[in-house]
Amino acid sequence: MTTPLPACRAHGPGLDPAALVGRTLTRIVAAWHVYEGRLDPIPADLWLIDDRGEATRLASGTDWCLEVEASAPYEGYDMGEWGRIEVGPADAETAFARHLGRPVLAAREEHEPTTGRMALELDFPDGTVRCESYAGELIVRAVLTGAP
Repeated sequence: MTTPLPACRAHGPGLDPAALVGRTLTRIVAAWHVYEGRLDPIPADLWLIDDRGEATRLASGTDWCLEVEASAPYEGYDMGEWGRIEVGPADAETAFARHLGRPVLAAREEHEPTTGRMALELDFPDGTVRCESYAGELIVRAVLTGAP
């Protein structure tokens, strides 16, 4: 019998990333915070759109967990004096860009006992992307390997 991984207390277990294996990444959509005309370089939310037309949302949760859920992109919105959220294509703006048109080969998660999922790595034929929640922000980066 396997021990279940700890789930986020606020958001539950979310989507099982194993469901992404075999799907081909076709588009990337992101939500960006814009304040006083400056775009935050770290996306607030990121959606991976696959060859089935399904969207998987990645975000840093309110309790700093990494949210992974099946969810379509939302519309941008105005937050008054705190700026606005703009939502749109991000095919070239993230570490996923080089993997467009490639299938997900494997998915690995990291969990923390009190918070739940903290990181997710997705393997593609030409590399790996790591998504993690760090200090309440969504960090997405390419994983460097020792191979040339």
